[in-house]
Amino acid sequence: MEQLLYALVTIVIGVAGAVGYFYGSNLLLDWIFPSRIADAAEASRNIHRANSIRPWLFLGPALVSLTIYLVYPFFSSVAYSLYDRSGTTFVGLANYRWMFFDGEFRQSIYNNMLWLIVVPAASTLFGLIIAALTDRIWWGNIAKSLIFMPMAISFVGASVIWKFVYDYRDIGAEQIGILNAIVVALGGQPQIWITLPFWNNFFLMVILIWIQTGFAMVLLSAALRGIPEETIEAAVIDGANPWQIFMKIKVPQIWGTIAVVWTTITILVLKVFDIVLAMTNGQWQTQVLANLMFDWMFRGGGDFGRGASIAVVIMIMVVPIMIWNIRNARREMEGR
Repeated sequence: MEQLLYALVTIVIGVAGAVGYFYGSNLLLDWIFPSRIADAAEASRNIHRANSIRPWLFLGPALVSLTIYLVYPFFSSVAYSLYDRSGTTFVGLANYRWMFFDGEFRQSIYNNMLWLIVVPAASTLFGLIIAALTDRIWWGNIAKSLIFMPMAISFVGASVIWKFVYDYRDIGAEQIGILNAIVVALGGQPQIWITLPFWNNFFLMVILIWIQTGFAMVLLSAALRGIPEETIEAAVIDGANPWQIFMKIKVPQIWGTIAVVWTTITILVLKVFDIVLAMTNGQWQTQVLANLMFDWMFRGGGDFGRGASIAVVIMIMVVPIMIWNIRNARREMEGR
C-alpha cells in the first residue's frame, strides 16, 4: 500500500511539475518579449523572437534528461571500461582482452545472436500474418486488442506468467504447468523445460515474441490499411489470387514499415535482460550480454571495469541499427 501511495504521489508531482513548467515558462517568455505593445514593429519582432525560443522550452527538459541519462553514462561507461574493478587503476584495454577469452562472454554473444535471429523474425512474421487476417473478419478489432494486451505487461510480469506455463512437478504429481500437463496427457514425461540447454533459450524467446507480436501487428496493420484500394482492385482485375496480392502487392508497399518494426525489435533484443533474470538468472547456458553486464557490475563484489566494457559492447551493437532506423524513417518522411 505504501509503494502504491509513493507511485501515485510521484505521478501527481511529475504531471503537476510538467504543467507548471510549461505554463510558467510560456508566461515568462511572453513577459520578456511582450506582443501587446503600442509599437507594432517591436511587437512583431517580439513575436518572432518568442516563437523561435518557444520550441526550445519544450525540448529543454528532454535534452537535459538525455544529457544526464544517456550522454553522460555513455562517456562514463567508456571511461570505466579502461579501469580495474575498483574504477581507480587504469588498465587500458585489459577488460576487452578478457572478454574475448572468457567462455561466459562467448556464450552470451552466441545466445544474443540466437535471440537476434529468432525474435525479430518471428515477432514481425506473426504480426504481419495477424494484421492481414484480422482485417478480413468482423471481430478483428477484438482479436487485435487481445493480441496487443501483453504489451501492457512488464517483462518480469510476463516471465511470471510463463513460469506457470513451464512449471514442473515430480513424476506422478499433478502438473499445473500447461506445457507439462499437455505432455503428460499425451503419455510423455514432464520436463524441467528452462533447464534444457540450447532449447531453453527458445522457451525464453517465446515470452518476448508473445509480447512484441502485438506491437508488430499494430504498426503493420496501419501500414496495410494505407495501401490504396485502387492498387488492390487493379490486381484483382488482372487475375491475381489472394496470395499473390499479399506477397507481390501488399508486402512490397509496406516493406519500409516491416524494416522499422524489425530493427526496433532487434534493438530491444540486444538489451534483453528482465526475462533472463526472472526466468533463469543466466543459468543453464541462457546468459545474455545485458544480464552478464549486471552480474559483473553489481554482483560478486562488483567489477565496474568488466561490467562497463560489456556495456560498451552492447552500445556498439545497438548504435548502427539505431542510425539505420533513423535514416530509414527520415527517408520515408521525405518521400511523403
